[in-house]
Amino acid sequence: MPAVHYRLRWPDASVIECYSPSTVIRDYLRPHTRYALDDFMALARAAYPRAAGRVRERFGYECSSAADQLAELERLAARYAGCPDAAVDVLDLE
Repeated sequence: MPAVHYRLRWPDASVIECYSPSTVIRDYLRPHTRYALDDFMALARAAYPRAAGRVRERFGYECSSAADQLAELERLAARYAGCPDAAVDVLDLE
């Protein structure tokens, strides 16, 4: 199953590399797109369980990397809680 690597720019201009164990992330995020933080997190919360499920369907086990990546996104997003204009840029999806 092809994995997807992508980069995000957070409201403080920091850039991180992210991982999805499935191409299903492409159903949720678009490259070169800015998302309001709450919208981005809603998409991530929908995408990662689905990606883990696709791995489970194919290999018989869920990919713990999907849960780990979502937890990291949650941790980072919490920094900007209460910032009404906070946005996340999806720089690329490979």
